[in-house]
Amino acid sequence: MTDVSMTRLSASDAGFDDALSRLLAWEDSVDHQVNESVRHILGEVKLRGDQAVLEFTAKFDQLEVASMAELEMSITRMEQALERIPAEQREALEAAAGRIRDYHQRQKQDSWQYEDVDGTVLGQKVTPLDRVGIYVPGGKAAYPSSVLMNAIPAKVAGVSEVVMVVPTPAGVVNDMVLAAAVIAGVDRVFTLGGAQAVGALAYGTETVPAVDKIVGPGNIFVATAKREVFGTVGIDMIAGPSEILVICDGKTDPDWIAMDLFSQAEHDEQAQSILISPDGAFLDAVEASIRKLLPTMERADIIARSLSDRGALIKVRDLEEAAKVSNRIAPEHLELSVEEPRSLVEKIRHAGAIFMGRYTAEALGDYCAGPNHVLPTSGTARFSSPLGVYDFQKRSSLIGFSAAGADRMGRVASVLSRGEGLTAHARSAEYRIRDEG
Repeated sequence: MTDVSMTRLSASDAGFDDALSRLLAWEDSVDHQVNESVRHILGEVKLRGDQAVLEFTAKFDQLEVASMAELEMSITRMEQALERIPAEQREALEAAAGRIRDYHQRQKQDSWQYEDVDGTVLGQKVTPLDRVGIYVPGGKAAYPSSVLMNAIPAKVAGVSEVVMVVPTPAGVVNDMVLAAAVIAGVDRVFTLGGAQAVGALAYGTETVPAVDKIVGPGNIFVATAKREVFGTVGIDMIAGPSEILVICDGKTDPDWIAMDLFSQAEHDEQAQSILISPDGAFLDAVEASIRKLLPTMERADIIARSLSDRGALIKVRDLEEAAKVSNRIAPEHLELSVEEPRSLVEKIRHAGAIFMGRYTAEALGDYCAGPNHVLPTSGTARFSSPLGVYDFQKRSSLIGFSAAGADRMGRVASVLSRGEGLTAHARSAEYRIRDEG
């Protein structure tokens, strides 16, 4: 049996704040060798385009092809994948896609404008990005849900072309990922991975078109490459390990809570699962459930390491204190497994996604609830939001002065610009001021 030993904390202890800070600490500094390797790959792709991509694909993915044309997946091949997958998988993908699309359509923003007293027109023009790249992990770790969550909001926003890159190590293609791409409306698919795929999307090659923004998860090489190309293109975020925080009043089945903690711990050893409760006996019961259920899990070793290294059971005075601790943590996923979740949610200020009530397992949000599962991690929910349609739209200010408006506001601009010593600004505005003589 795999052993697990979770950290126990109490919010009433004198050293709680320091202990919590140590628990939450995650070192995201990029390994020097990884950084150098990624910079080399990006430089080569920028300089040599397709040829560099072919060489790195052969080196890192053990996939040797004669030309880039062989690395682009045809629409016919993608549609064949959709027909080939089991009916229940297709139905599940389509059901999830429908809910995701319906939810994100409600996020779409429209242009607006108004006219002030002088007849001056002011407003905002909302425009979708022209072309977006989505990175999807491939090979054995294939995530069709990531295809849906990244591509559908882009299409709802009105992005003209969505280009997907997905590695196929040794030529291993995942039909469910390709099927998801068809359902989500992806326009082009290249079987590329790693930093070379990020570089190809950011800089463009003879075959891969340059995009305006790159979204989607990946390993440390992909994350580092996204960090490096930011500024040339937009990116969604640099994501840390997955996180779940559960606040429970002690009245939910402890087996349910244990499995909810497992659902994030199984991602990798650095994932973080935390339970907060005012009921000490319930914390004991959940810990007993963890020990009971762990041997039944396929990824028991990963779960045990994650829970032992970064997991915690935290005792608080009451649910109000639980909310304060949660806001301090600003978790990626927050489950409110309590009697009255709607009242408790009013006290929550920082969380990527909030799951309300005992029946709302975080796993539903990962796949088919509707809201996006691309969420801020590592406390960045303090200032960041889930991926959404708004990430694929940009805004331009609209300003159209009437003669009367230019006269009135030109006088204001004149005073301010001369106060800053910028006389060309002042005179430009003053030319539009009416001669009162």
